[in-house]
Amino acid sequence: MSERVVLAYSGGLDTSVAIPYLAEQTGAEVIAVAVDVGQGGEDLEVIRKRALACGAVQAEVVDAREEFADGYCLPAIQANALYMDRYPLVSALSRPLIVKHLVAAARAHGGTIVSHGCTGKGNDQVRFEAGIAALAPHLKVVAPARDFAWTRDKAIRYAQEKGLPIDVTHKSPYSIDQNVWGRAVETGFLEDIWNAPIEDLYSYTADPSVPRDPDEVVITFAAGRPVAIDGETVTPYQAVTELNRRAGAQGVGRLDMVEDRLVGIKSREVYEAPGAITLITAHQELEAVTVERDLARFKRTVDQRWAELTYDGLWYSPLKQALDAFIAQTQRHVSGEVRLTLHGGRATVTGRRSDASLYDFGLATYDEGDMFDQSLARGFVELWGLPSKLAAARDARLAE
Repeated sequence: MSERVVLAYSGGLDTSVAIPYLAEQTGAEVIAVAVDVGQGGEDLEVIRKRALACGAVQAEVVDAREEFADGYCLPAIQANALYMDRYPLVSALSRPLIVKHLVAAARAHGGTIVSHGCTGKGNDQVRFEAGIAALAPHLKVVAPARDFAWTRDKAIRYAQEKGLPIDVTHKSPYSIDQNVWGRAVETGFLEDIWNAPIEDLYSYTADPSVPRDPDEVVITFAAGRPVAIDGETVTPYQAVTELNRRAGAQGVGRLDMVEDRLVGIKSREVYEAPGAITLITAHQELEAVTVERDLARFKRTVDQRWAELTYDGLWYSPLKQALDAFIAQTQRHVSGEVRLTLHGGRATVTGRRSDASLYDFGLATYDEGDMFDQSLARGFVELWGLPSKLAAARDARLAE
């Protein structure tokens, strides 16, 4: 029996030509695996049949939308995951899930090689291969675009020579990756970082400058998990898709940033993530009400590191797993409701309430009913500042 290659298949030009090319280069049979993470576009059955027409011996399609939302987007909400404090990990979140299904397919079909369509310039090659190394270190990896210097022009010529059933004439001026959590756009005129984004770039969000009535929404959380929108019970997937629709209609979730890629270069990216930004905004606010001060301070450090590990392709690393356990512990009391106004490109919190709230009106108020004993403050302030006072006196003495 010949070797078998399991290919992460999208249905586009690059991965379609990879099927016969990999067979030629490796002498192996190719099994195509397409994973639906809510990216939209073509019907997966059409994609499956195309893979077979391009020479795959088998082709699988996996509906992983609910799995993606529950197992990957939900932890990102609970970690308030924003890389560089802005990017909600659109592509980075989907890669470990795709890796999981590639490894499962390799085990099911006796695959010895896994292949992806990433170049040597981006983050995704690391995310795929670090994930495969963690889950199935015995598997070899082949990346045609990187390992065989595969260019688009070469791919088009090869597709024409082989008569592959794919469109080789249309080329978007942008590189686009999308899933239910958001949409990432790069290349083209965006590579000049002085050029402003144009409205044609956007698909998930409406122009926030167009006048429209605001939309008020109430999101209910239970232990850090969104469970209802305006009182209607939802799964994480339903929460994201509904808020993509409602927040997207208000232009919420547009980002234009120059980010630090894992490979060491800076890259200009335009993102749309209306549901992600709205859910993270609401979750952060509920944590502010329900998580104790020192725990909240430390969690902000953990959240940042969690986002960096996910961005860097280390989803299956021991540190990431340990941080998952810490974050899960912090979510025990993150239950309640957050009200937001969606308008003009912003998701603005206007109210919050929780049975687990640490906010005490009697302690917080400056009006009648104030229960805070201000006489205690003088001694507290003196002791709090004592170490700094002693250090300053020491420095002054030594300076003399």
